Amino acid sequence: MGLAWRGWGRQGFRLLERSLLLWKLMAVIFAALLFCEFLIYYLVIFWCGWPEVAAPARGGEQAPVLRAMVLADTHLLGEVQGHWLDKLRREWQMERAFQTALWMLQPEVVFILGDIFDEGKWSSPQAWAEDVGRFQKMFRHPAHVQLKVVAGNHDIGFHYWVTSYKVKRFEKAFGSERLFSRKGVNFVMVNSVAMEGDGCNICAAAEAELLEISRQLNCSREVRGASLCGAGRRLPPSAPILLQHYPLYRASDANCSGPDAAPPEERSIPFKERYDALSLEASQKLLWWFGPRLVLSGHTHSACEVLHGAGTPELSVPSFSWRNRNNPSFIMASLTSRDYALSKCFLPQENTVLATYCGVAGLLTGLVLAHSGWLALPFLSGRTVLRTHKAR
Repeated sequence: MGLAWRGWGRQGFRLLERSLLLWKLMAVIFAALLFCEFLIYYLVIFWCGWPEVAAPARGGEQAPVLRAMVLADTHLLGEVQGHWLDKLRREWQMERAFQTALWMLQPEVVFILGDIFDEGKWSSPQAWAEDVGRFQKMFRHPAHVQLKVVAGNHDIGFHYWVTSYKVKRFEKAFGSERLFSRKGVNFVMVNSVAMEGDGCNICAAAEAELLEISRQLNCSREVRGASLCGAGRRLPPSAPILLQHYPLYRASDANCSGPDAAPPEERSIPFKERYDALSLEASQKLLWWFGPRLVLSGHTHSACEVLHGAGTPELSVPSFSWRNRNNPSFIMASLTSRDYALSKCFLPQENTVLATYCGVAGLLTGLVLAHSGWLALPFLSGRTVLRTHKAR
């Protein structure tokens, strides 16, 4: 009878050990998932802060500051080329990053500089509706935060793929607004795909619309009552900020630098006009029409700072998707009617997340092997020696 009870006791102890091991494994897995899929975004974005706009000259009043978050090239995968696991992973990463940034940084307006989707250029009506629904879920925002989107070549197609139908369905989903003003800051949202300059119907309509916006902006800086401006509503008398998908003309990324610039071996590759960047002619038109104080663009998936003409700065915003970069980021802009300040907020590097998961996998393997007696972990072998010493 005593032997039977002893046998049952040993078996119960083994079951208890296995249960404890299972709980340990589950706790480690849960902690890894919690850190890599939630907490890491808070820990990284916590270090991002809004840049300070230079104080006005003595005696001047501080203009209201608009806080804008700018990102580009989210490339939500479609039904044709997007593997379901890749789609699930990338969209989860972008959703967590965006929602965390929205909650922690509290921007007033968010701009996305094109290529929202990866397959908008050929997606069917049903696929388009599904993609828009996923986008609205991922980039949901409070009513007081405005979200503005410009079209990219993956949204409506390259120039010779663009149709009126694709443009209209994009505008139906995201709005057709080209001029946006808030807190005295003017933004011009350019459909850069339509800046081909060949006189096509879509291009001609886009240029005519931009010319009218240029007239309104020029009138805002003139004395009221000027002959060509009339007495209508005036825009804030502030030089605009251009928002577009294609960057203005540049020969290459050879002069770009920084941790999120293009890889060194790619920087000297010449850009193709109307494909990698706008043509020189179209770029000169935009600079002449608007005299912008800042240009923000996307498309290249990498960062670059360029000076155009008489010193107009352009910043190419890197891709927001881990599918395109190991170190995605977004721009934080503090804007007034006279000045601006920019800073960059980097998101968690995918290498860090993968290294964390690999480390956790190694720890789990060690725990299982130690429990099986195939591996003596240092703290376990120390306990064994101590027990042996006491037994003597």
